[in-house]
Amino acid sequence: MKNKRYSDAQIMGILKQAESGVPVSELCREHGMSNASFYKWRAKFGGFPSR
Repeated sequence: MKNKRYSDAQIMGILKQAESGVPVSELCREHGMSNASFYKWRAKFGGFPSR
């Protein structure tokens, strides 16, 4: 089984940064991930309420 590079908490933090107005391309470059990963995470985690 493949290990996760980012924990769920890290993913939620990245998504919150995007909600606050940071451009997606800048987030992806800063965290070393692809745009596709970001949008996949947003589809998966975006519907959960904030804690």
